[in-house]
Amino acid sequence: MKFSLAVLFILPALTLATSVSAATQPETCASKQHEIKQQLDYAHQHNNKDQIAGLQRALSENQSHCSEKGLRADKQQKIAEKQEKINERTRELKKAQESGNREKIGKQQQKLDEALHELNDVSTH
Repeated sequence: MKFSLAVLFILPALTLATSVSAATQPETCASKQHEIKQQLDYAHQHNNKDQIAGLQRALSENQSHCSEKGLRADKQQKIAEKQEKINERTRELKKAQESGNREKIGKQQQKLDEALHELNDVSTH
């Protein structure tokens, strides 16, 4: 039983570590501005006035307030939140495993897998 518990926790962690090492380039203020400009071009092509106004505000805010240090801090905060969620899901899975209820174990494992996926998404973007 202890071996299977170890495998349940080690395999997702290894998968996560592998995918994080293959992560894309870190997001920068310039890349965020580029992304907003692309969305703005698309909104202009489709004459979506409400979206254009919102994107212009977002671009202006980004140009005025974006800093690389702030982006790193935001990302670290998101990662910490996702890690806490993983810790909670791990505790819930362990409790379900102790109960022996296969249905609960399956549900908790799925929730843990989703939390790991969310952390991977935040870590790689």
